[in-house]
Amino acid sequence: MLPSLDAIFWNVNPIIAHLGPVTLRWYGLFFMLPFVVGTFVLTHIYRSERVSPQWVDVITIYMLIGTIVGARLGHMLFYDFEALKADPLVVFKIWQGGLASHGATIGILFACWLFARNNKFDYLWVLDRIVIVVALGGACIRTGNLMNSEIVGKPTSAPWGFTFPRDTDHLLPLTQPLPAGAVAVAKVAQPDNTYAYQVVPADTAAPADAQMAVPRHPTQIYEALFCVFLLALLYSMWNRTKERTPRGQLFGLFVVLLFTQRFLGEYLKENQVAFENGHMFNQGQLLSIPLIFIGIWVLWRAGKDPENPYGYAPRDLGKAGDPQPAVPAVR
Repeated sequence: MLPSLDAIFWNVNPIIAHLGPVTLRWYGLFFMLPFVVGTFVLTHIYRSERVSPQWVDVITIYMLIGTIVGARLGHMLFYDFEALKADPLVVFKIWQGGLASHGATIGILFACWLFARNNKFDYLWVLDRIVIVVALGGACIRTGNLMNSEIVGKPTSAPWGFTFPRDTDHLLPLTQPLPAGAVAVAKVAQPDNTYAYQVVPADTAAPADAQMAVPRHPTQIYEALFCVFLLALLYSMWNRTKERTPRGQLFGLFVVLLFTQRFLGEYLKENQVAFENGHMFNQGQLLSIPLIFIGIWVLWRAGKDPENPYGYAPRDLGKAGDPQPAVPAVR
């Protein structure tokens, strides 16, 4: 029997396929997608401002390394520091999971600073353009979280609630009759002495130790849609002004809006780690506060430097689009 239609039943397998020793996952696909699509977006932006698109390949390498290193270090430092103290090498075990968006933000900021310093770009000019691509990345990452059935919201009776039976960290004690949209989930022993969780069919009696998955806010979708909104907003603002975009305007606005949404959205989410329970603000909210204030400060100062109101970048292309000197490799 099909699960109740009082909620959206989300039981998607996070694994796309096994290719020999390689496991293809939806999260990995959505993690890499913005780096691929983003190169086309950034190439269009750079060409429009007479900056050689060869720089896109360079900054993409910086961004890729900064995102991965920052997200992994951020997770270990902000959410799993005890494990890091016990075994510092655990930071390299990315396949075990654990990436933090605030850490990725710090990594991206540092990577862009290195790129700007090494290649004679204005730092805020770089950030004003890269946040358009980062908004795309945020939408993709949250879609990957949805495919993993992770970072779920609190229980809801809203008709758009999602039931996540694969999110075994937030199963609730079983009640009878089941609440609208809920499903029973049983822990089943496997031949290799491990356990797996399986949905109990609605017309089958649930074991005594079964738990239940209830409808929850699909906070991954909320955040993904907000990032799509940011992508459209920032691109439209850049498209109106292009090389005359006030220095710091897009970056400041992006940071303020994104992390304000993150701060408020956390009230709809389940805490990700136990030490967050019982506190006024969780870790995601605490990490968002300083970034919001940084964004406000940058936004307030946007374009006010009379000697550098728009930032600068090497104008490697002529008006006709003819390439000028070759771009050096990553240093």
